[in-house]
Amino acid sequence: MATLRLWRSFARLKAIQPYTYRTSFGCCRSMSDVTAADFDLSTDEDSGIAILRMQKKPVNSLSLKTITAMNISLEKLEQDDRINGLIITSVIPKIFSGGLELTELYQPQKETLRELWRVFHEFWLKLYSSRLVTVAAINGHAIAGGCVIALCCDYRIMASSPYKIGLNETQVGLQAPVCILDSMVNVVGHKTGERALKLGELFLPAEALKIGLVDEVVADDAVLESARREVKKWLQVPGHARQLTKEALRKPTIDRMIARTDESIDLMYNMLSDDVTQKVLGNYLASLKKKEK
Repeated sequence: MATLRLWRSFARLKAIQPYTYRTSFGCCRSMSDVTAADFDLSTDEDSGIAILRMQKKPVNSLSLKTITAMNISLEKLEQDDRINGLIITSVIPKIFSGGLELTELYQPQKETLRELWRVFHEFWLKLYSSRLVTVAAINGHAIAGGCVIALCCDYRIMASSPYKIGLNETQVGLQAPVCILDSMVNVVGHKTGERALKLGELFLPAEALKIGLVDEVVADDAVLESARREVKKWLQVPGHARQLTKEALRKPTIDRMIARTDESIDLMYNMLSDDVTQKVLGNYLASLKKKEK
């Protein structure tokens, strides 16, 4: 597939740690990053479905190490012809993902800042261009990077409890990278996406369903099973036809991202090096700490 060639030719990651494998219940395998706490990835070869369960307390934040480990896992799945579907969900109550680890963006070590954004762009590319049927099982708040994970998937199912989903980057003084802007607009349309991105809006499940940000809202205890059913439905379509169609539809966005990757990384680096941005981000982090008390 040309799509696979796209992300495989993208800059390779430096592996942080080797992976360990453990065997469970015959056909099922599970592999976890050696940091163990960030996520668990299980695969069922009978169904061909993998489930990535984020489990990094307190909010499944996406640090440089976490994103790197996810990239390695996605590449392994992409190369495993026994696996054709991926569900992404969370084991932390009320939380899907709170997005990037903001403490790595506030007063950052400048030598790692570019690496963070490079790794994040590769994560977007791997997930957005994946040959797998990807379903986000959103069982909690999906903010910023958490919403990005959902946007990259083929289908989004959200729990009906009053969780919120959206891209609130402007609220913390940031402009989202081009690939994120495009992902949002592709899903909800230009007019709705432009307003949501400028205002940093967050949406409740019914609102998200109305604008097309999610495809389905179900009871909290039905999210994962609904995701399994959806993946199985998509897998009934001949794989080559489904993958070629996905590739054709997403290729313009992928090409645009690849062409502007360096520009986007420079933009985020310069923005996060700016004193005004750092002040806004610092105030936001301080407000979060007050809420925790």
